Amino acid sequence: RLPAGTHVPFEMRHRRPGGPVNTLHADREPGPSGLLTVLEACGAMQVSLTRTTPPSARAHHCFGASDPAGFAAMGIVETLVHTYDIAAGLGIGFTAPDDLCAPVLERLFPQAPSDEAPWPTLLWATGRGELPDRERLEKWRWYGEVRQTA
Repeated sequence: RLPAGTHVPFEMRHRRPGGPVNTLHADREPGPSGLLTVLEACGAMQVSLTRTTPPSARAHHCFGASDPAGFAAMGIVETLVHTYDIAAGLGIGFTAPDDLCAPVLERLFPQAPSDEAPWPTLLWATGRGELPDRERLEKWRWYGEVRQTA
């Protein structure tokens, strides 16, 4: 939990010519500690929004209008797979807990196999890993829209 008054080093500017200005970025000046502060603040904001937004609310996402639980699942995927990406780049192993991966797979990746362990399946579903007897995905997407349950 960030102490009150902690500066969160966000910046909002074009990162590339013609790029969007309405996207927040971590200011690179403070280095890794600043990035961790931004990540913690963003995680806290998502938790707060998920807890306080009515389940019936819907918001736009390019992969389907979603509800608070769907956006929470998207945030979990982003956090887990990019942590994996960073760890791999540093030569560090990272394995996400199955209790986070399983519900995210069920919610966002209905096409994913359910007969494999959740973490390798999430890596496969996001084009980062392989599963036995399945082609490695070159393209992938999640399905954020709210689906009817039986």
